[in-house]
Amino acid sequence: MTSSSDQSWLADDRRDGFGAIEDWATGYTRRHPLASLATVGEQFVVGVRTIQYLVIDLLTGRFQWQEFVRQGAFMAGTAVLPTVLVALPIGVTLSIQFALLAGQVGATSLAGAASGLAVIRQAASLTAAILMAAAVGSAITADLGSRTMREETDAMEVMGVSVIRRLVVPRFAAAIMVGIALTGVVCFVGFLASYLFNVYFQNGAPGSFVATFASFATTGDMIVALVKAVIFGAIVAVVSCQKGLSTKGGPTGVANSVNAAVVESILVLMIVNVAISQLYILMFPRVGL
Repeated sequence: MTSSSDQSWLADDRRDGFGAIEDWATGYTRRHPLASLATVGEQFVVGVRTIQYLVIDLLTGRFQWQEFVRQGAFMAGTAVLPTVLVALPIGVTLSIQFALLAGQVGATSLAGAASGLAVIRQAASLTAAILMAAAVGSAITADLGSRTMREETDAMEVMGVSVIRRLVVPRFAAAIMVGIALTGVVCFVGFLASYLFNVYFQNGAPGSFVATFASFATTGDMIVALVKAVIFGAIVAVVSCQKGLSTKGGPTGVANSVNAAVVESILVLMIVNVAISQLYILMFPRVGL
């Protein structure tokens, strides 16, 4: 038989166990679901205010053109070379896969249309956006996170200077501009790589490659790619700026914010890309290849 002291000890231990589980569950809920909702809310507010200030500043002539040019030049210099280096193997890979598939079904003349349309419809905007998130988004988050750690943003707010208007809006506009430019670069480089590989390594006909692509590609495909570029650039800018401005915890917090900004940007870009592609197909269905 157990004594009363042993029973009391077991009861206390059981209560401590339930208390630890309750504390863990409460902490997990606070760290993950609630923190995620708070992050989404902050990013929505930052996005709305950024668009509002962008329109107002452009109409009133208060737009920070010098900061816009500086940030645009920095983003272009950071992302152009990696984007070109990524676009080349993507174009070659698409050319290889579609040429093999076309050869199996006896439609080798359609290799140009397949690879070219794949580059324009999906690869161009998505590749540019991912490189923007990895190269440009990380730089934006690190810059704003460092400013936040040095309390520069707090000092600006104390002096009556809007952080969003002064720091976020120029980066937002520059990211959209660079995203559109990078999408055009990927379209050109990807199509050129597919063409050269198909003609010189797969013994394809140059005229057939270009003719089939021109027959099946439409201006709507390019318009959708540019619309994606605008949306993707805005997403990268908003997510990166919000992560940078909400940085806490010193240098380690800056590193965590950079990592979180890149991961979240890529995940959101993938989801939005699928949504836009499906919406475009539903609204403008294809009557043929």
